[in-house]
Amino acid sequence: MSLIYAIGDIHGCAETFRKLLDEINLKRSDKLYLLGDYIDRGEDSKGVIDWILNLRKRRFQIHTLRGNHEQMLMDAYRDEEKIPHWFKNGGESTLRSFKVSSLKKIPVKYMEFFQRTKYFISCKDYVFVHAGLNFLLNNPFLDKKAMLWTRESYFEPAKINYRTLIHGHTPLALAEILEPEDPRKINIDGGCVHMHKPHLGNLIALELPLKKFTIVKNID
Repeated sequence: MSLIYAIGDIHGCAETFRKLLDEINLKRSDKLYLLGDYIDRGEDSKGVIDWILNLRKRRFQIHTLRGNHEQMLMDAYRDEEKIPHWFKNGGESTLRSFKVSSLKKIPVKYMEFFQRTKYFISCKDYVFVHAGLNFLLNNPFLDKKAMLWTRESYFEPAKINYRTLIHGHTPLALAEILEPEDPRKINIDGGCVHMHKPHLGNLIALELPLKKFTIVKNID
């Protein structure tokens, strides 16, 4: 039986990511949705991307969403004036993981990986996105900025045909993740990289349709 999994913000915690994949025993018949923010803050952003590329090479079904941190990297790549903003949000650790002094020295295959990430993925029962959707619009799929950055909690399920919205971006304590206010809107960002903050430091996989959570503490 094939399963669906979603994993939230990894932020350069490559060892923790690999441990979580071992815990869920991912199979080639399963589908894995990664919700963005693979990079920045943690020490091994390159290792996270390498492992995703390795899984794809081995024909695992990996679907990659774009997070605001991937967007900041790409914006800084195109416009050097935006580098300080990226650095302020953990970008320097990403450069260190690639052992380069400039974004332009990051190998092309990684930039192609970032560029191919999707703002959202919609399927029969679920919508996967990094941060959320702007439900103040009649069509919330028109606001790409909200998909990367929103922290707005307002939710109108009718606008996504009553599918379940799976997202990350805003770190939550485990109690809030395991008992969401609305079971059709699930945030799985356990703040993995923030291991020194109370109630955070968790990387989480959500198994669907059972809505089963697998949780590992940061080991990086």
